[in-house]
Amino acid sequence: MILVFLAGLCLASVPLTGGDLRRLGDLRFRLAWLAPVALYLQVLVITIAPGGQRSLHVAIHVASYALLAIVLCANLRLPGMKLIGIGAAANILAIVLNGGVMPAAATAVRIAHLTTHGGFQNSTPVAHPTLLWLGDVIPVPGPLPNTLSVGDCLILIGALVLLHKTCGRRSRASATAAAAAVGPVAQ
Repeated sequence: MILVFLAGLCLASVPLTGGDLRRLGDLRFRLAWLAPVALYLQVLVITIAPGGQRSLHVAIHVASYALLAIVLCANLRLPGMKLIGIGAAANILAIVLNGGVMPAAATAVRIAHLTTHGGFQNSTPVAHPTLLWLGDVIPVPGPLPNTLSVGDCLILIGALVLLHKTCGRRSRASATAAAAAVGPVAQ
């Protein structure tokens, strides 16, 4: 939930800095339909049906990241996407090397006041984690408690770059050039 909130803050930062979110409509994402499919798969195994065969949940969880990787690779030309890709790669590396779940630092989980529940969890403390520093090690206590990874932070920074490069306030030179391309204004 905290990632949705932080993504909302990224969006809100555009108009607050003089940008125009309508410019997002000008972006041409390739294979964009795969992203909601990947998100649905994650929601399915984490929230809707967390119980069941663990190996199936792990396979679906990893497959959702593979779909996101395809979308990222298809859109590397867009600003910020390489940074988003590096963050996503860091996350999937940590997940794959830790049996299909994001390793969470027990201290971060405790500081964030998170509780564990039954069934599949996409992020949890694991015994003998591999590359824990890539896992969920940043505690976020408060009304939306969670833990974040270095990859999550890179993804959010990449999203900020994408939003502000695409929607940010245009410089005076850019505005003048755009006006000149349209032609003279009738008075």
